[in-house]
Amino acid sequence: MSVLYPIAPSADAALKAPLGRAAREREAGELVHGHVRFARDLTGASFETREAASAAWAGRIDVDGGPAIAPEDRYCDLVEIATAAPAGQAEPVYEAGHRWPKPRRLLKTTWRLSVSYWQVVEASTAQSVPQARQARRTEGAEGLDAAALRAMAQQPLAPVKPQQPLDIGLFEIRPPDAPHLIMPDE
Repeated sequence: MSVLYPIAPSADAALKAPLGRAAREREAGELVHGHVRFARDLTGASFETREAASAAWAGRIDVDGGPAIAPEDRYCDLVEIATAAPAGQAEPVYEAGHRWPKPRRLLKTTWRLSVSYWQVVEASTAQSVPQARQARRTEGAEGLDAAALRAMAQQPLAPVKPQQPLDIGLFEIRPPDAPHLIMPDE
């Protein structure tokens, strides 16, 4: 069974009141009669430890020893986020033959809930961002700002042309009298 992702305008709405649930983009678009895109966003409070985050989101994620989540409800996950701790100038201490103190950790980790969902988008913004393979060939490709590059990186790749049927293998042939059959050739 595949995961049924919620359809909502934001991650908070996906947890609280989704507009529906669908496994595929086409199904999600049909349910809301509009355009959707797959999104994965962080929501909720930050927690210092994984255990604290697991206890807070026990009904949404799999917890060891807790109730099992149904396969179609596995759209939430805990993610470890690195945040910069406040850093200052180190002062020399001259203790025990050492001039400098032990270095402090510059990164602090926290845990947050990541929600995967179908995000409802307006029709005008659904196709406004070009594919990266097309945008890099344009005249102003060097002048793209960070937001435009981030939007290109987050959208799924669109096919250049429809996928062709798979070819037969190296050691398979189609007999002349029955071209609809594929036979092994050994």
